[in-house]
Amino acid sequence: MVARPWSGHRSCHEGIAIPTRHPRTHIPSTAEAGAWADVLVRHQLLHTAVLAPTGQWLVQHHPDAPVRVLAGATAMVDLAAEIQHRIRTTRNHTR
Repeated sequence: MVARPWSGHRSCHEGIAIPTRHPRTHIPSTAEAGAWADVLVRHQLLHTAVLAPTGQWLVQHHPDAPVRVLAGATAMVDLAAEIQHRIRTTRNHTR
């Protein structure tokens, strides 16, 4: 995603400005990130998501895709939010 010059908005790949999410009220725990990782893999939205001993998450979108390293629980929960947003946006465009 490429940030727009104005604050309070971010852009999606179609170039439509969308408001930023509400600020976090808490820092996601490893357990919360793990629950989201399980859901994403179970619903085949990610091929795999593995918690490394360093606290980083190793994720792969498809079996032959490169492995992506996420910094921690917050990055994993942010990825889940991005995937949810993409699904909702796609559904709205097909209606």
